[in-house]
Amino acid sequence: MNKEVVLQDLGRKDYKDTWDYQESLFKDILDIKIKNRRENSTLKTPNYFLFVEHPHVYTLGKSGDIENLLLNEKQLEEKGATFYKINRGGDITYHGPGQIVGYPILDLDNFFTDIHKYLRFLEEVIILTLDEYGITATRSEGETGVWIDVGTPFARKICAMGVRASRWVTMHGFALNVNADLGYFDNIIPCGIRGKGVTSLHVELGKTSVDEAEVKQKIKKHFEALFEATFVEKVSV
Repeated sequence: MNKEVVLQDLGRKDYKDTWDYQESLFKDILDIKIKNRRENSTLKTPNYFLFVEHPHVYTLGKSGDIENLLLNEKQLEEKGATFYKINRGGDITYHGPGQIVGYPILDLDNFFTDIHKYLRFLEEVIILTLDEYGITATRSEGETGVWIDVGTPFARKICAMGVRASRWVTMHGFALNVNADLGYFDNIIPCGIRGKGVTSLHVELGKTSVDEAEVKQKIKKHFEALFEATFVEKVSV
């Protein structure tokens, strides 16, 4: 098993360009797995983890309801936002500046073949990261992602998650609001869940902004510990 994970920070990058890049890495891993099966070979499959920040964009999962997007095409343009229907699980979400997006593209055969465990581990990475800022975050039963004040009228999501997996290879991932403009969430019914809000780390801490590089370091630390992985950094292209 290969628990080495190639880490790339793509900076700010267009959603579609990043999606295409994810798909190419995802396909490369699948091709190796298929070759191993057909030829009874033992080539190691790589693992990747991408950090990225997207310009304003709304994405709708394959089981999502387009009615949860509250803007028409002209209004999207006025907001400087784009929209994509994509192949992850989950409903609609927003990505934009001030949000740390993480895309693990892993061969779970290198770790464990349990997609539910994988999602819980991703949630735990974020929960442990937020704990370092004195924020108690938890899961909400039946609702993937990371939440604050679950079970109260003030329940609010701080990190959305949605993944795709095929032959135990993953793509897509999580979006943690760090310095996000929460007004953009008013244009959707986030994740198709009515009556619950969203929040951002800077809001919870009462700060104008939070050091995103520091947050990434904490995410990396907890990911390596939980997945028993080792990151190898690669200069982005």
